[in-house]
Amino acid sequence: MGTAGFDTLKVRAGHNPAEHNGSVQVPIYQTTSYDLGDTARAGRLLAFEELGYVYTRIGNPTVAALEQRVAALDGATGAVGVGSGMAAVSYALLNAAEGGGRILTTRNLYGGTTDAFTKIYPRFGIGVDYARDVDDPDSFARALRPDTKAIFVETITNPNSVVADVAALAEIAHGHGIPLIVDNTFATPYLQRPIEHGADVVVYSVTKGLSGHGGVIAGLILESGRFDWGNGKFPHFTEPAWTLRDSAQNPRSVLDITTEFPFTLRVRLNHLAYLGATLGPQDAYVALLGVETLSERVRKQVDSTVQLVRYLEGHEKVAWVKHPSATGSPSAELAKKYLPNGGGTVLSFGIHGGEEQVNALIDSTTLFSYQANVGDARSLIINSNKTTHGELRPEEQDLAGILPGTIRLSVGLEDPQDLIADLDQAIGKAFG
Repeated sequence: MGTAGFDTLKVRAGHNPAEHNGSVQVPIYQTTSYDLGDTARAGRLLAFEELGYVYTRIGNPTVAALEQRVAALDGATGAVGVGSGMAAVSYALLNAAEGGGRILTTRNLYGGTTDAFTKIYPRFGIGVDYARDVDDPDSFARALRPDTKAIFVETITNPNSVVADVAALAEIAHGHGIPLIVDNTFATPYLQRPIEHGADVVVYSVTKGLSGHGGVIAGLILESGRFDWGNGKFPHFTEPAWTLRDSAQNPRSVLDITTEFPFTLRVRLNHLAYLGATLGPQDAYVALLGVETLSERVRKQVDSTVQLVRYLEGHEKVAWVKHPSATGSPSAELAKKYLPNGGGTVLSFGIHGGEEQVNALIDSTTLFSYQANVGDARSLIINSNKTTHGELRPEEQDLAGILPGTIRLSVGLEDPQDLIADLDQAIGKAFG
């Protein structure tokens, strides 16, 4: 759509009514497969000489609208929708390190991602290394190994809202011929467009802020189109495959087909096709409805989050608050650079009390829902060290900066004064 603005793209990108019988809204293509027309056209489709749909497991017009819309918002050249945010993380990292290699990351991640790095990736021949200090890009440079295949970080970490120095990490990664892969779930493209700062691959749990209503599970992988996957470090991108053969029956590599979006194409044709975490058209449609209101939702949620941060900082029973807008936050300067529209809608805090007080506070809230999600229209509360990061041993939580008694809030669309009042009465009951 040319140079259209963010808010125009979020309601129109990826869909042309003239191509869908004039339907203003994206239609739900609830079909398993597609009529190939004739054998000549089937041959063109299978040789990638013509773009089209064959089977919904690897491509669907409703899912494509979501892929193209978010790609437009992020400035990406390619995107692939998958069944969940964890599928997006897994497929992206497998695609980079396939065949044996290492992922360099940090302990400051969603607990399930860290647990997968311990339980699953080594069984696939993929090693994982951790930079010692998420706030120090040089610690990533020191932790690189000859067989490191990617650096992976969250742009805003879960649950402590540490902001990654994307540009610095991208420079380090590119200096060693490897990509920077970022999970931008907490920020959404409204708060940060990591590709503009050098990220090569961006993953999302669309379940969270992108859809924004807690009604769908979905994931996305996007790419910048700028990384050189043929630089010799990624032979699986240059190896010819019979399934990629041309009309003359010559095997080709994914880079022979495209240099614009080879990463997401390879995910689509390999991991999505054969591991099968497909995003269904109904779920893609529900996610699209959420994307249409992305900026309006997140703008209000950010404003409310700052108000809650100020309230908690002034409460005598609150021991600490973590958010880029919090007083003395180590992420304050990076937030100015990378998050000009605000530091996100998730904060964490601790109180002057033990587990009994934490449990009583959570159980006493009436507006905050006790559930393991973020980015919902409703405000949510969770004790991270027991739930979202409960897979981690105490020493692993300590390395991730997750203090005992950590309470995470995801701020929704309710009146912020009502949310403050709810926290106030809940803290009062916890210490009553």
